[in-house]
Amino acid sequence: MEASRIITDLLLVTLIAGANAAPWLLGHWLGRRDARPVDSGWQLPNGQPLLGPSKTWRGLAAALIATPLLALLIGWPVWLGMAVGGAAMMGDLMASFLKRRLGLASSTDAPGLDQIPEALFPALIATFWLDLDWIDLGLVVGTFLIIHLLLTNLLPRRLRSDDR
Repeated sequence: MEASRIITDLLLVTLIAGANAAPWLLGHWLGRRDARPVDSGWQLPNGQPLLGPSKTWRGLAAALIATPLLALLIGWPVWLGMAVGGAAMMGDLMASFLKRRLGLASSTDAPGLDQIPEALFPALIATFWLDLDWIDLGLVVGTFLIIHLLLTNLLPRRLRSDDR
């Protein structure tokens, strides 16, 4: 594999990580202030929330602002950062939706389910512009999964709480 492709893959992992870190960082900085849930507290007939209280409009906005800025910093177009950030958040929302259907509480760790959609969706979107192949997709998703799992297990629980 060429060094330039490895660099592209690592830069994409950086963008995906930035999209996922921005809501968390803002949540820890601001706390629950102005943290309106995306699902507005809506519950399905079985009493389970649609997404849960930790998926907020503020967190989505943080990702959609931070990721294009990060794209600029690494020399990529703003629109690519926006596409990657939006796709990462769609993956995150889908994972939360699936976790609620499985009966898992908000902010419960679900290794694999928490990371794969958050990395796969933006990697698939980026494929159209970055000329990625299946090997690149596997490397991007696998690298993000490993980094996320390592950080999740190394950070104290109070720092890991999901407040997006």
